[in-house]
Amino acid sequence: MSENIVVSTFGQTRHIQMNRPERKNAISVAMYSAMADAVNEAAANPEVRSLLISGAGGSFSSGNDLQDFMNNPPRDPKASPVAMFMEALLACPKPLVAAVDGVAVGIGTTMLLHCDLVYASDVSKFKMPFASLGLCPEFGSSYLLPRMMGHQQAADLLLFGEVFAPEKAQACGFVNEVLRSEELMARAMSRCEDLNALPASSLRATKQLMRGDLHEEVISAMEKEKALFDLGLKSAEFSEAGTAFFEGRKPDFSKFN
Repeated sequence: MSENIVVSTFGQTRHIQMNRPERKNAISVAMYSAMADAVNEAAANPEVRSLLISGAGGSFSSGNDLQDFMNNPPRDPKASPVAMFMEALLACPKPLVAAVDGVAVGIGTTMLLHCDLVYASDVSKFKMPFASLGLCPEFGSSYLLPRMMGHQQAADLLLFGEVFAPEKAQACGFVNEVLRSEELMARAMSRCEDLNALPASSLRATKQLMRGDLHEEVISAMEKEKALFDLGLKSAEFSEAGTAFFEGRKPDFSKFN
């Protein structure tokens, strides 16, 4: 288990916390692997009835650790730790709850589309900057977002990759409530306890029915995203975006077609 992933239990809820506050919980390869293991273990554990995902230190997650990602690109996109984490969330039959405080960038936002309940603080900030990095959307977001909020709203978020507020995330349909930071964890934990008091079998059945055929369609979309994402990682645009990030300058994409 990565030291940057803290797994604990309260009641019958398994709490998975990203714990790398000095990097705003940027997710490394080791962290993806640890989270995949934690989700799969909780899903198989009969004593666990719900899962809660959060981030430490006033941030949810700033997304992929860009340096780690560039140094350790996925050699097999279907078997990488990132893919294993995605598959673990997709396959989890138990209620998934997220508590979002501070930044939620890239996969820090797209993973929320696969949670059943999402609670966000009033200072949370969301961003999906894939296109601006020379990449494409991931985790089925290119399929799910247009169906949740309409093509134009999804295009605004995915093409520009700009920061948006929790109120917009709520209006778009993937945040349930916006609360003050000091109220966030208590509310998320309380809702987990409410879930734990309900019949586990009916919750599983309800979640399965709600996902329905969507599950296969999301997997199909993710396969297409993975192929294009892999090409993006090898592109000159992504190289320029990464170099500019580490040099502290704005990337120049004018020389690329």
